[in-house]
Amino acid sequence: MNKKIAILGAGSWGTALAILAARNGCRTLLWGHHPGHIASLEQDRENKRYLPGLAFPKNLTVTSDLAEVANFSSLILVSVPSHAFKDTLLKLKAHLSHPVQIAWATKGFNPDNGSLLHEVVTEIFSAQTPAALLSGPSFAQEVAAQLPTAITIASSQPDFASQLADILHSERFRAYTNSDLIGVEVGGAVKNVMAIAAGIADGLGFGANTRAALITRGLNEMIRLGVKLGGKQETFMGLAGLGDLILTCTDNQSRNRRFGLALGQGKDTVAAAQEIAQEIEGISAAKETFLLAKKYGVDMPITEQTYKVLYENLAPLAAVQNLLAREQKAES
Repeated sequence: MNKKIAILGAGSWGTALAILAARNGCRTLLWGHHPGHIASLEQDRENKRYLPGLAFPKNLTVTSDLAEVANFSSLILVSVPSHAFKDTLLKLKAHLSHPVQIAWATKGFNPDNGSLLHEVVTEIFSAQTPAALLSGPSFAQEVAAQLPTAITIASSQPDFASQLADILHSERFRAYTNSDLIGVEVGGAVKNVMAIAAGIADGLGFGANTRAALITRGLNEMIRLGVKLGGKQETFMGLAGLGDLILTCTDNQSRNRRFGLALGQGKDTVAAAQEIAQEIEGISAAKETFLLAKKYGVDMPITEQTYKVLYENLAPLAAVQNLLAREQKAES
């Protein structure tokens, strides 16, 4: 109980991680930006909006005050949407008077310029600040319900990765460490784009053959971009690459997949997003991935067609036809 961790983001994933850390004996503070939501968490001792029926351990407390977070622990785990990642860290920094260790479970790119999130951490703090990323196939509901899960913790500082793994590791939650921050970050962002594409294909009524082909070729796109940005190819064959890709493309707990399903069934992007009523990271990731692919000359046809569906009003069926009409080529 002498270990302490502050988790920023009281959505489903941030709450699940807070419950996990607290169950493991860590004094845990969960922060959310909306005082009304935090008040309900404190009163109910559970997150009825996102994880109903899963009670908070006694050593899990909540707050909407970033100054309290800054004074609570030097270990900060960020689980806010990618569009809020930079702003949340800037606001946190204004309250800090001591060095911190920054970890994040956010999957996506910085929407300002397409940079990777570890670059945002370095920009706001320093290159010497211990930094780590949690990624891999992990639905919040299943983690909070203590269903067996394995994830990757990526960091260029092995001691910090191991420290974080010790806090989260349990009989039902296995944390592997990895030194390839770039590869793990790219995998976590691009898989959401592919999940939208897989949902579209299923929404159009296509079958398992289509889904398997899309996942496989989507992995190929992920590897090409990741390696171009400096990631290691083998990372994409692990939990943060193939594992997360399979999860989000095949199970309807994935918001991105459900969003794609709605598009394939004929709903427009606004109606589909309203139906989900939670953050859909793949929408912004599609734009940022498409722009990165253009910038670095990486061939990413599935990403391109998904981008056109989301941002250029291309009909989902036309996007599939565009992919099938591509020139025949060798697989690799």
